Amino acid sequence: SFTMNMYLFVYDLIQFCGHSWIFTNMMIRFMTFGKDSLADTFYSIGLVMRLCQLLSVLEILHILIGIDKSRLLPRFLQITERIIVLFVVINSQEEVQGKYVVCVLFFLWNLLDVVRYTYNMLARMGIYYLPLTWLNFSLCIPLYPLSVLAKGFAICVSLPYFESFGTYSINLPFPFAFSMYFPYVLKMYLLVLFIGMCFIIQNLFSERKAHLGTGNIKNKRS
Repeated sequence: SFTMNMYLFVYDLIQFCGHSWIFTNMMIRFMTFGKDSLADTFYSIGLVMRLCQLLSVLEILHILIGIDKSRLLPRFLQITERIIVLFVVINSQEEVQGKYVVCVLFFLWNLLDVVRYTYNMLARMGIYYLPLTWLNFSLCIPLYPLSVLAKGFAICVSLPYFESFGTYSINLPFPFAFSMYFPYVLKMYLLVLFIGMCFIIQNLFSERKAHLGTGNIKNKRS
């Protein structure tokens, strides 16, 4: 309906503005301060980044109620990956926040999202530019695996701090006799992360073929 389409347009616009602000801020800071800007990336843009990622949880709801026709599982995996790495790994360990990998991760996320939300906004209005369509469904194929590698590296960097500080680790005394060593949980999640990557990459290729097939290109040109 028109109302739902307008709602999705406004949602995409808000996300576009948020990610564009982050991306522009990162570029300006890097051009102004050089490598010195990388260490405090999280402190300068972390709040807006967290707000954008929390807002992205709505995309799962959009799919569940049927106003977004995207596949649920790939989108769910992509969103939860970011939520876990951003809030559980980076946000909880101040020592990790100053690492260069955080800047690399934010750069990849925002580059992908600026393109994706731009494409989505125009698509809501029935506007399809072939270069933008190609970029939206092609750029994610090399950049998504790079972002997964950056997530994995961020988790590996955080492990010594989780081991030292015992963050999220649980050790209940008798009679419960339950313990959970969180670094082990993160190590198991690394395996899940890379298995999920294979599934999502396969889905990205399927989406690219569906939107950039010869027939679809002709239809969007006409």
